[in-house]
Amino acid sequence: METELLLLHPLLHSADLVEEALRRRLDMIGLRPRQARVIDALSRMEPASQVALAREFAITPASMSTMTARLIDAGLISREVDPSEARSNLLRLTDRGRGLLSEIHIAWSEIDAMISQLVGPENAAELSRQTKNLREKLGGHVPGQCKSPSERTR
Repeated sequence: METELLLLHPLLHSADLVEEALRRRLDMIGLRPRQARVIDALSRMEPASQVALAREFAITPASMSTMTARLIDAGLISREVDPSEARSNLLRLTDRGRGLLSEIHIAWSEIDAMISQLVGPENAAELSRQTKNLREKLGGHVPGQCKSPSERTR
């Protein structure tokens, strides 16, 4: 029986290969791809609670806790008590974390250029449009771009 998964497997495999190329590039600055995404999102959201950040990435607060603990240990983000809710913490980028933003964006631009070179600029632009459309139809969005500042700390 021939497999009917003509869309899923190439999409997943391509995503894995692109993420691996990004991982190798981000290794140069000591980050993993998801850590880079959290730093980028936090730059738009800060201050943000860990729960709000987890919600933006559609992951559990426990998973986000593990990631933010590593970023805190690395000196890239800080945690402080929320002045309006003593049982809650707010996350912010440190100067060191903020300093990595340009390196993260350069790495992402290099991966964009690689994709464009491999499939051609027109196909890369269409691929971008279609993957954004798929993400939105699945309920996703760019973390940190859809909430008001008051919702980011909840």
